[in-house]
Amino acid sequence: MIMKGSKFANMLRMTELETPESRLDPFGVLSQLRRESPVRFDENRNCWDVFPYEDVHRILKDPKMFSSARGAAANQNLLFMDPPKHHQLRDLVNKAFTPRAIQELAPRIRDIAEDLLSQAGAEMDVVHDFAAPLPVIVISELLGVPSSDRHHFKQWSDVLVESAEDLSDEAFEQIMQKRMKTVGELTDYFQGILKERASEPKDDLVSALMQAEIEGEKLSEQEIVNFCILLLAAGNETTTNLITNSFRILTEQPQLQVELAQDPGVIPTFIEEVLRYYPPIVSIGRVASEDVQIGGSLIRKGDQVITWVGAANRDESKFTDPDAFHKLRKPNPHMSFGFGIHFCLGAPLARLEGHIAIETLLQFCHDIKLVPGREIVPIQSSFVFGLKNYPVTFESLTK
Repeated sequence: MIMKGSKFANMLRMTELETPESRLDPFGVLSQLRRESPVRFDENRNCWDVFPYEDVHRILKDPKMFSSARGAAANQNLLFMDPPKHHQLRDLVNKAFTPRAIQELAPRIRDIAEDLLSQAGAEMDVVHDFAAPLPVIVISELLGVPSSDRHHFKQWSDVLVESAEDLSDEAFEQIMQKRMKTVGELTDYFQGILKERASEPKDDLVSALMQAEIEGEKLSEQEIVNFCILLLAAGNETTTNLITNSFRILTEQPQLQVELAQDPGVIPTFIEEVLRYYPPIVSIGRVASEDVQIGGSLIRKGDQVITWVGAANRDESKFTDPDAFHKLRKPNPHMSFGFGIHFCLGAPLARLEGHIAIETLLQFCHDIKLVPGREIVPIQSSFVFGLKNYPVTFESLTK
């Protein structure tokens, strides 16, 4: 999530990725940049771009040398927090995301997936009808928010990952004002939820965070609110894109539909390959804490560094046949959930939702095809990779 007051959003806006074609498939461009300029400084964006796997890995695993901090407004957000506070808050939040706690959600996730698919006719828009509502419902229930408010969540999360329309200062200011307004609305919303839980605790994540302590101190209201916003933005958007990108592969390579239906036990490795091949997040930002050499280039203290996960995941020095999709690829050390202390907290939940979504889909449907002639609109973001729509037809197996 990009925090208000930061120009980090525009640092991700590479001119090479500004065409509709590159937004729909940026990986050829990213691979070319990795080969031609593995580590480069972009004077227009005033930041470093890093593309090779080993360099990206090195940066993400070293929070001391490459900080996640984004200024005072961001320091209470887990994404943009450095140790030791990061460790303390993450350990606390991890209690709500234990493997057992996540697995206990499986029956409910399956019910939601089945209900959504049962409402579809012979045609549906994957994003609108399935991939977006599923994680919204799951996260809403985790947070304990009323079902009547769920429709707001998708709108809010879309704004939080949206990029400016172009590289102009005017476009940047416009998107920052829009994002600040959304953060304000979310803050007001979750502060209202906190007031309700203060007088009437429930069995939900918000109540658990309010009651928890770190070294004898309770979390501040702002820390709880920021985590709720993070969970909404990161969890919602990432999982929606994972599910949508999985559908995309199934329609681009339809033989996979038959293979996975016949052997659903390979769906987990299929999901991992989707994460590598079409990662929901293609870039992650850091700030150099000291002067450091990366790929023969001297990065100065205070310099902004953009690690391009989407390029690292296609690095031929790490992955055999990297531009081909292999549903049984092992090992598969992609970095689509980040790496190190900021490895995505919700990764187990995203994987479970993706697994159940595809497994349920193949139990309900077959012969899934992209509707021809419809314009597919990519998400307007240079750090998120996904689609705003994906219309498909299918034949039902339940009739």
